[in-house]
Amino acid sequence: MPDLNINRINELYRKSKAEGLTEAEKKEQQLLRQQYVAAIRGSIRSQLNRIDMQMEDGTIVNLGEKFGNKTDDTQTL
Repeated sequence: MPDLNINRINELYRKSKAEGLTEAEKKEQQLLRQQYVAAIRGSIRSQLNRIDMQMEDGTIVNLGEKFGNKTDDTQTL
């Protein structure tokens, strides 16, 4: 996520505490926050997909290949 977007999120937060936001600014803040969370989730998912784990029998399993291709239906509990 570009630094400009993070700076804008912080700007809107400070403004909301100081004087309040207009409806358009509230929507912009919500959209920017959703984009930020999606970027963080993508980054974490990418890191987790690169983890290899050695099993008790000595085989090495890539967790991204083993668990990364699940659909949303199989991940919910």
